[in-house]
Amino acid sequence: MQPIKTRITELFGIEVPILLSGMSWISVPKMVAAVSNAGGLGILATGPLNAERTRAAIREIRSLTDKPFGCNATLLFPGAAENAKVMLEEQVPVINFALGKGDWIVKAAHGYGGKVIATVVHARHGKRAEEYGVDALIATGHEAAAHGEAVTSLVLVPSLVDAVRIPVVAAGGFADGRGLAAALALGAEGIAMGTRFMTTKESPLHDNFKRLSIEKGVEDTLASPRIDGIPCRVLKSQPAERAVRRGLDPVAAFRNSREIATLMKIPYWKLCLGVLASGWKNARQLAYMANAFQAFRLATEEGDLAQGILPVGQATGLLHDEPTVKEAIDRIVAEAIGSRERLDEKLL
Repeated sequence: MQPIKTRITELFGIEVPILLSGMSWISVPKMVAAVSNAGGLGILATGPLNAERTRAAIREIRSLTDKPFGCNATLLFPGAAENAKVMLEEQVPVINFALGKGDWIVKAAHGYGGKVIATVVHARHGKRAEEYGVDALIATGHEAAAHGEAVTSLVLVPSLVDAVRIPVVAAGGFADGRGLAAALALGAEGIAMGTRFMTTKESPLHDNFKRLSIEKGVEDTLASPRIDGIPCRVLKSQPAERAVRRGLDPVAAFRNSREIATLMKIPYWKLCLGVLASGWKNARQLAYMANAFQAFRLATEEGDLAQGILPVGQATGLLHDEPTVKEAIDRIVAEAIGSRERLDEKLL
């Protein structure tokens, strides 16, 4: 594999500017290590983990690779701040945060030489994150699985590149070398991929949904704020369409929140008090997320086609096989170089 040098590869000490998106139940230590060992940057998803399990996962990654890796923290989630503190204690090389203000993470990570990436969906948040010292941004476009907003990557990426001085990583719609070449042409310094990586040999995604991810086309997703409370893109299916029609189910949210408290090892009363203290708007948001959390787990871990909902990007229509992580990365790099050569011929 020929290395591709960008500001992102230099910043993180990696060979190719390809990042694994932090996907709950998918971006586990084995996946993280596979991406890092193949020359990219693996990022651990800590959404379903408590502090103890986050620490164990970080140490497992270190047993599987000596390459740089990262961890993510979705700061809106219960327990995310505690997980981020564990990352800092363990001196994780790269920390990626989203849905919250991570200035305290930046300060602590820079204290040991770590790097921090903020995931954003518009320039306002990107500029604010740059002001308090993040090292790079992930720009999540409308095409992405889960939480992209209204602006597509084709427009979002150059708008952020123009707005900030730090490197931008493009996410949403990228699954092959043509996408990597396009992202670099837009001014990005690399890409983050979820949908492509979730359908690889090392991915723990259930075979039922790996099969569907390969079979479905670019139009076979839906995006709605009625799945987990904020705009969220998932695979189009009967359970997903049912969730959109139904909206918030408070009874199910109560039941599922108890399961989350058990999983996270948080006393249920403490979880409830924290949610209520955050205000009605945030409490409603977390109730939505409690239901989505269960539906996403059922799809990912159990392959439940009747109740499971899988976050997936429009790039699912670009998937035609299930390679290993290394095969996927090597192929993308080769395709990107080939795309550059074709462009050189056309732009002469």
